[in-house]
This record gives sequence, C-alpha cells and structure tokens, in this order.
Amino acid sequence: MGAQLRVYKRRIKSVTATKKITKAMEMISASRIVKAQRKVAASTPYATELTRAVTAVATGSNAKHPLTTEAENPTRAAVLLLTSDRGLAGGYSSNAIKAAGALTERLRGEGKEVDTYIVGRKGVAYYGFREMPVTDSWTGFTDNPSYADAKKVAAPLIEAIEKDTAQGGVDELHIVFTEFVSMLTQTPVDNRLLPLSLSEAEGGEGAKKELLPLFDFEPSAEDVLDALMPRYVESRIYNALLQAAASEHAARRKAMKSATDNAGELINTYTRLANQARQAEITQEISEIVGGASALADATAGSDK
Repeated sequence: MGAQLRVYKRRIKSVTATKKITKAMEMISASRIVKAQRKVAASTPYATELTRAVTAVATGSNAKHPLTTEAENPTRAAVLLLTSDRGLAGGYSSNAIKAAGALTERLRGEGKEVDTYIVGRKGVAYYGFREMPVTDSWTGFTDNPSYADAKKVAAPLIEAIEKDTAQGGVDELHIVFTEFVSMLTQTPVDNRLLPLSLSEAEGGEGAKKELLPLFDFEPSAEDVLDALMPRYVESRIYNALLQAAASEHAARRKAMKSATDNAGELINTYTRLANQARQAEITQEISEIVGGASALADATAGSDK
C-alpha cells in the first residue's frame, strides 16, 4: 500500500509542475493577444483604403490588369496558407490546413493547377511529411509578424501573378488564414486576393453603394495599377498575418486554460486517491496491531492455564 501512495504523490508532483507551465503560457498568450489586436486595428484601415483606391482606379478606367481583370480561361492558381511556428494552440493550425485542402480540391475541380505557399513550421511539416509539393515557405515570425515579413512573403507571389502561366505564372492568388473574431472564436477563411473582385470590394449587392472618387491618370491607369498592386498585396498579406497571429495567441490561451483546468482536476483526483490509499494503509496497520494484541492476549491466557 505504501508503494501505491508514493506513486500517487509522484503523479501529483508531476501534474503540479505541468500546471504551472500551462498557467504561465496562458498568461503570456493573454498578454500578447492585446498587442496583436492593436496591430490588427491599426493595419485594417490602411488595407481597406488601399483596396478602395484600387477599386476606384479599376472602376474609372478600362485598363486590363492582373490586379482587376480575370483571365478568360484561368489554368493556374496560387494558394498562400498561414499556420503557426509553434504548437500547443489546439486546432489552430490543423483547421487552417483543412481549409487550404478544401480550397485546393475546389480549385483542382475547376481544372486549375495549384501552387502552394506556406507560412509557419506546422504547415511546412504537414506538407513535408505527406510529401506534398510546396512552391515556397517561410518560418520564424508567425507570432509577431512585421511589414518586412509581409513584403518578403508577397514578393514571389507578385512575381508569379505578373508572369504568364506558360512561364510558371498564376492567374489567381488565394490566401487561407484564421480570422480573429473574438477571444473565444477564430475562424479559418479563404479569400481571393487577385484578381480583385470589384463587387466584393464595394461591399456586395446588399451593402450601401459608395460613390468612388474620379481620377485623372498620368501617365496611364496601367501604370497606376502597377504601382498599387505590390502595396495592395503586401497590405492584405500583412493584415492576414496579424489576424492569424492574434488568432494563434487566442487559440493557445484557450488551449492552455483548458490544460490548466484539466491539470487541477487531475490533481484533485490523485489527491483523493492518495488520501484513500493513506486511510487504507492506516486501517490495515490498526487491524494488524489489534490482531497482534488479540493474538498475544490469547497466548498469554493459554499459558496461565
């Protein structure tokens, strides 16, 4: 019985140490969520206004440009998947990977070849383990991305969209990331960045129509769109990276809180079992003492006779 009690004590000590770690990670993630939310709030107006400017230019001209003009017969698409570098975030990365897989299957069902670009070690490891082709990948900055990181990711994508498909270019650019809705809700989404859908940019049919400004283009609308395209792609990718970072911290905080709560319940269970083992050990010792005393008394009575 003493051996069983020692086992319970070792388990209580081990789970208590784990609980301290998960509690610390929960508090760290909670503090980082606030900073990530502020960055998302700061970057969103810029991305929105840039999209509005591109929409205004496209609406006010008849220029055919990869930024706003869909190919007549698209045959190739690029998919950018945003995952995390670290684990312990629940289903954050796996949900994004599932969404990217569904998007890839849909694009292939439409007869398009798909080039996959990945941000985050979890996505890279998933595709590498299954020997799935990856065109390019980036790691090391998913929990705190900068605009320089967004430019680094956007550069090969912009180059691919500017190339002809016969030379390895793409007709469409899609991005899959986890949108931060609230502290408890993070939703994987897939958006088409290029070509820009003017109806979606204007808010759709149900939204209130906004009058866009009229522009005079100098030297031409194509040159204006050429200058705006890199900024548009970079800003949208940067905003998605920030959304994904906030979602990652929120998912990790939620997972670590659940782990901490489970550790507390496990400690209570082992403590109860240890108390029961200790009580059984004490009861057994008392029974042995009483039995020994009774046997001694019987032996003494027998010798007196």
